[in-house]
Order: sequence, then structure tokens, then C-alpha cells
Amino acid sequence: MRTTVIPAQVTTVEDTIAGNLTLTQILLLLAPVLISTAIYTVLPEKLAFSLYKIALMALVSGLFIILAVRIKGKLILNWLFILTAYVFRPHLYLYNKNTLFSREEVVQPMIVKEPAKATAAPVDQQVDTPSPIGFDYTSLVRDMDVNIRVTNKGLLVVKNI
Repeated sequence: MRTTVIPAQVTTVEDTIAGNLTLTQILLLLAPVLISTAIYTVLPEKLAFSLYKIALMALVSGLFIILAVRIKGKLILNWLFILTAYVFRPHLYLYNKNTLFSREEVVQPMIVKEPAKATAAPVDQQVDTPSPIGFDYTSLVRDMDVNIRVTNKGLLVVKNI
């Protein structure tokens, strides 16, 4: 009984149609025939051979034969696609490694200094009512060393050190 090894990833195996040629290689080798036929029929002196037509057909055929050659298991056409993707990639990456995105945050308890209470409030100023959580909201928002984040668990206040 004959056994064959089935690859783990089937998409990496290319089907060969004739010999070691894949469908892409056969299409690359068939394209110069069609292009040469178009050159023979469309260019001046229709349906007649001339030196420039033969040179153009040979150039097109040579180009497509080179594109159909395999190097390290990939077609030269695929290598050209990889090279053009590399050349036209973005060359400037805007990235700040000091962001806290996707990092485990260490939340330290914030010590809020309460403002010193005046002994006698002037008549023209309003008396602040005490905050229900024990500190002043405006001083919390104005403090540049404090980050306030809204999470799905509630309000997160982080003191930068």
C-alpha cells in the first residue's frame, strides 16, 4: 500500500500541470504567443514579417520566459511584486513607544492635598460646598501630573511620577 505525506498547510503546495510547470508558469509562457500574434497583425505592414516585428516578438518572449523562472521556489514575477511592495511601502512611521497602550498599568493611590481653609471667607466670594468624594474637581483637572481615563469599570485617575 502506498502512503503519501499530506502537508500541514495545503495552500503552500502548488499544483503542477505539465512536468514541473504550474498554471502561472504556463500562462506566462502562453502570453508571448498571444502578444506576438497581436504584434504580427496590428503593427504596420500587417500580416507580414519585418525585422522590427521579429525583434519586438523576441524581446517580449524573452521577458516572459525570464518572469517564469523559479528562484528559491518563487517565480521571478513574485519576486518583482515583493520588491515593488518594498519600494512603495511607507518610509516614515509615526510611533511613540512611550504610550501606555496595551501595557499593564500600575495604578498608585493618589494623594490629594486639600487647600488650606481660610479662617474667614470674604463676603464677595462664594463658599465652596464640599465635594462628595473629598477633593476639588478643578484642581484635579488642572493638575498636569494626573491622567484621567474613563474605562468600562469607571473613572480611573493615575498620578504620573
